[in-house]
Amino acid sequence: MLKERDYDVIVIGAGHAGCEAALAASRMGFSTCLFTMNLDTIGQMSCNPAIGGLAKGHIVREIDALGGEMAKITDKAGIQFRILNKSKGPAVWSLRAQADRVLYKLEIRKVLESQNNLDIKQASVEKIVAEDGKTEGVLTSLGIFYGAAAVIVTTGTFLKGLIHIGLENFQAGRAGEFPSVGLSNSLRELGFEMGRLKTGTPPRLDAKTIDFSKTEPQYGDEPPLAFSYSTEKITNPQLPCYITYTNPETHKIILGSLDRSPLYSGKIQGIGPRYCPSIEDKVVRFSDKLRHQVFLEPEGIETKEYYANGISTSLPYDVQVKLVRTIPGLENTEIMRPGYAIEYDFVFPTQIKHNLETKRISGLFLAGQINGTSGYEEAAAQGLMAGINAGLKLRGKEPLILGRQEAYIGVLIDDLITKGTSEPYRMFTSRAEYRLLLRHDNADLRLMEKGFNAGLIKTGQFKKVEEKKRLVSAEIDRLKKTRLKPSQINAALAEIGAAAITEDIILEQLLKRPEITYEFIKRFSPSEKSLNSDVEKQVEIQTKYDGYITRQLETAEKLKKGEGKKIPEGFDYGLVNGLSTEILEKLKRVMPENLGQAGRIPGITPAALSLLLINIEKKKRQGKKEKQT
Repeated sequence: MLKERDYDVIVIGAGHAGCEAALAASRMGFSTCLFTMNLDTIGQMSCNPAIGGLAKGHIVREIDALGGEMAKITDKAGIQFRILNKSKGPAVWSLRAQADRVLYKLEIRKVLESQNNLDIKQASVEKIVAEDGKTEGVLTSLGIFYGAAAVIVTTGTFLKGLIHIGLENFQAGRAGEFPSVGLSNSLRELGFEMGRLKTGTPPRLDAKTIDFSKTEPQYGDEPPLAFSYSTEKITNPQLPCYITYTNPETHKIILGSLDRSPLYSGKIQGIGPRYCPSIEDKVVRFSDKLRHQVFLEPEGIETKEYYANGISTSLPYDVQVKLVRTIPGLENTEIMRPGYAIEYDFVFPTQIKHNLETKRISGLFLAGQINGTSGYEEAAAQGLMAGINAGLKLRGKEPLILGRQEAYIGVLIDDLITKGTSEPYRMFTSRAEYRLLLRHDNADLRLMEKGFNAGLIKTGQFKKVEEKKRLVSAEIDRLKKTRLKPSQINAALAEIGAAAITEDIILEQLLKRPEITYEFIKRFSPSEKSLNSDVEKQVEIQTKYDGYITRQLETAEKLKKGEGKKIPEGFDYGLVNGLSTEILEKLKRVMPENLGQAGRIPGITPAALSLLLINIEKKKRQGKKEKQT
């Protein structure tokens, strides 16, 4: 074994999780090395060429507020931006962007290669080296050892990856790339319990052979709204997507080919994503539906390749050709790359802590699909948090742990480590109890201070968000103190079909009316200081939803009290009389850090929590007595 050198932090894998982890650790001042099996696929968008969407857009904004890179790169590579759910309340508005796949990869690599304290190496890491439950470093396939106090594993779908197209299968981490077999074996040897998951991708189509006149174009917002709080303007040309649909003929071809489907023939053992099923799955499970949407997404500005979102499949190539050509607009389409399914190993996430460090090995962190998640955004969020927490651990500081009431990232990590997962986990707004607090428009107000304290947000940017907070607060305060007379606004209210007022009205109360906007208020009582649109938007949302926000804040405060009841490290649940065998097993497996987390473990009853609280308090009293004697 040849020793090359030591680093503070080593990151394995250069997908979205790995890129964020490496940038966070190096920006915090730690010598970092990012290992990838192929330098040319750093930051590769393995699946669809899009970032954000429902709940995922919230996560991207949170990554940006904490000092991560995904939002900035998306803005540089974005070719269409749309806010989804605009017809609903602001809690579920979410930004989504189509991205130029090649441009995204080039931009993130440029950032990584120019980053101080960061080396990038093309090598296959085969083994995690650990001694006495502590990380020592990694060993590559060439027998070279690199030492590190912290190792972050972000391997995506590469751990014993197996691709399926029809009844044929072959080992690969992604189409055209080698899998990681040795590293998967190394994790098992270290004692980690591992499972098998499956995901898939649709065929890519040649735009020259698509008849777009038979499809429905979908354009982005104009002007486009950027993801990053630091982006001033989107400069790329903006391209439309196109919508078409499957039909009974498509479904007939699929149903007649299920005997050649690895999904239905038993070839695939891994569990697939429930909320993003293959077209085979959709046709079988939703047999009453006459059609399913196909969303044609451009892969980039300079390419004719289109991603056929909605028909993810692992059927044989000849069947893929037939089913595609039954779809309106795709009758003569040529497939540039076939769809496929991929199985891969993952580590059951109940084996990690809130800081994403494994419970078994000190200094070993896991982030991304290795923890059972799906999606670029969920991966990037975990990578960022793992990078930050690896750095904080090396500094001997407390970890950065986001609560469920603070961020979607907090919900994501808490769900993984508390509930675990047996299928690819995907974030939804419905998973967040406090989604009115966790809007995509206020991620900077919620989280930028934490990013600043971690050393990832620059002073100038932090001062801007502090000034924004001050301006919002001052304007809301002004609205509470300012009144308008009926003679001033009744004519204008009549113009918009709103009810007239009979006595003076406070501006705050006026703005709470559903039909009244801040723009309307400005016409009659503008702020003394000119406010930008971002501040005005916050004033309007916070005023209109004040009652709901206050109630959620009160509920969140109760949650914090539960989180404050820490469970002592090494607490012996076996000594708690009255716990059922099932509950005891769950507590021992998850090893919750506090009563709040214990209460979120599926199957843990209020009675069990009461018993825990009694025994924790009892142990504290015993500890105090021992100290006194």
